[in-house]
Amino acid sequence: MGSWLLAAFGLLLCTGWCSAFYLPGLAPVSFCEEGKEKDNCKSLIELFVNRLDSVESVLPYEYDAFDFCKDKDEKHPSENLGQVLFGERIASSPYKFKFNKNETCKEVCRKQYEDNPKNNYLDFIKKAIQLNYQHHWIIDNMPVTWCYDVEDSQKYCSPGFPIGCTVTSDGRVKDACVINNEFNKKDTFYLFNHVDIIITYHSGKEENWDGARLVTARLEPKSYKHTGDKELKCEGHPMEIPKELTGKLEVVYTYSVLFQENNTIKWASRWDYILESMPHTNIQWFSIMNSLVIVLFLSGMVAMIMLRTLHKDIARYNQIDSSEDAQEEFGWKLVHGDIFRPPKKGMLLSVFLGQGTQIFIMTFITLFLACLGFLSPANRGALMTCSVVLWVLLGTPAGYVSARMYKTFGGERWKSNVLLTALLCPGIIFADFFIMNVILWAKHSSAAIPFGTLVAILAMWFGISVPLTFLGAYFGFKERAIEHPVRTNQIPRQIPTQSFFTKPFPGIIMGGILPFGCIFIQLFFILNSIWSHQMYYMFGFLFLVFIILLITCSEATILLCYFHLCAEDYHWWWRSFLTSGFTAVYLFIYAIHYFYSKLQITGTASTILYFGYTTIMVLIFFLFTGTIGFFACYWFVRKIYSVVKVD
Repeated sequence: MGSWLLAAFGLLLCTGWCSAFYLPGLAPVSFCEEGKEKDNCKSLIELFVNRLDSVESVLPYEYDAFDFCKDKDEKHPSENLGQVLFGERIASSPYKFKFNKNETCKEVCRKQYEDNPKNNYLDFIKKAIQLNYQHHWIIDNMPVTWCYDVEDSQKYCSPGFPIGCTVTSDGRVKDACVINNEFNKKDTFYLFNHVDIIITYHSGKEENWDGARLVTARLEPKSYKHTGDKELKCEGHPMEIPKELTGKLEVVYTYSVLFQENNTIKWASRWDYILESMPHTNIQWFSIMNSLVIVLFLSGMVAMIMLRTLHKDIARYNQIDSSEDAQEEFGWKLVHGDIFRPPKKGMLLSVFLGQGTQIFIMTFITLFLACLGFLSPANRGALMTCSVVLWVLLGTPAGYVSARMYKTFGGERWKSNVLLTALLCPGIIFADFFIMNVILWAKHSSAAIPFGTLVAILAMWFGISVPLTFLGAYFGFKERAIEHPVRTNQIPRQIPTQSFFTKPFPGIIMGGILPFGCIFIQLFFILNSIWSHQMYYMFGFLFLVFIILLITCSEATILLCYFHLCAEDYHWWWRSFLTSGFTAVYLFIYAIHYFYSKLQITGTASTILYFGYTTIMVLIFFLFTGTIGFFACYWFVRKIYSVVKVD
């Protein structure tokens, strides 16, 4: 138990270091004033636009889906696999600035909207405003943030800002309309057609590098009804969009930009002001302490069983000499002749164990790299890309574990085992993913995976993952079956009548509670990052919770396994997998609670997408936790039966 505490303490120290470590390999870009450009210093600052999304809908849309100002020479920076899977679609925009050149009320473009049933962009914009869709702009690979006051006079910096806002027919002011008293006309939409941008830079004069580096980019969305074609003045009444439009509506999009020098903010820590505005740290420490208390409780229970009860049991069993005493045996030694009897559906269990091993190694490596800073928010899509590539490359351990366990269970249909390991669980996930993608295609969402990318994923699966799984299975079947410390009797022993608490189902239900208790607070932040589009960056905390989850799953399964063996029930194979795997059921229940209590998602398509993607997450978590519990229990059973004398 002391070693667990030492490891936890070490990880707690690591947490702060991990969050402070910046992404290696991301080079800063220097900017100079116009006329002073050099090879390593440019004057043009380009603003890139990303997809628009909403907390009230799961469907993101490309910037070009709305009739906003478009770049004449539109460029699309190359996107990695993770960005494509997450539906990110980054494109250049007509918002272009010269370094340190302030602009006031500069026109970007003019758009005319009309009530046209064939191409009604205005109706699409109004629907997006109603669902509070948000712009996501990028300058120098850094989000342009909208900072506003929240409760307790704190500032929250959001990496997105709304298209506009609306006042309902009963005069209720919704969303961002609270920022201006002029947004008060009933049954009216207000479009944010102007932005005040403030770009802060760190000068390199004192640090011997050319030019300056951008450290923050903030904006404030505003609404102005520009009149006349001459000099624009960003003042006056807001840009209203009536509910029912008659004729045409002209909208002028403008911006103002102001440059400010600030040498106190370093380039390497320029994301800090966004991350620090998210008041999560105290809750995270509470989560860690809560999880550690559960681990200490379980470790104490396991230590008591291992050191006291088991020690006494083994000493007593090994002292029995006479056959009369042997007849009076009770507890877990009685089932030594049946404890390693192969389980029913051994093929399916071995397949699950292979897939679970693959997911465990993938998760461990991904979190470790994220903790070191390689997968920070600055490196968009890196987390998902890393996970997918690792999963594809880890087919060999999946095939090996599945084949070795199947051979240990006495299975002989090795071809079926290999095919199921390579295709069953990935096939279920891909089928679910494909159905979700069809819905996204039908809704013209940017999250829809292009057909070429789907073909590439299939090629990675069948061209790399499946052959590696076959390779692993080949080595697994070549190995000898795992030898067990005791022989299995030919005739199965009858299991005595069990009490309610030693029956399989109550034990399985109880087994998932403690592991879920360790992760549910962290789970809230993960779901927020996925569905509420908040940045997740506390990978140090997550890695620590991951380790705590491993310990809790293992100890909870060992405890319940011991109690069942003492009740002379030797059917532990599947039960050990399902005991910790049941944590995934609690995860699903929590996801349902989160959907109804925290999200404002509307629409059938969004609801189907939410539960479709949640199902994938739950299945992966089930295989992962089940595998941890199984191997912990397998080690425990082999250990206790290897030290007891059996005639």
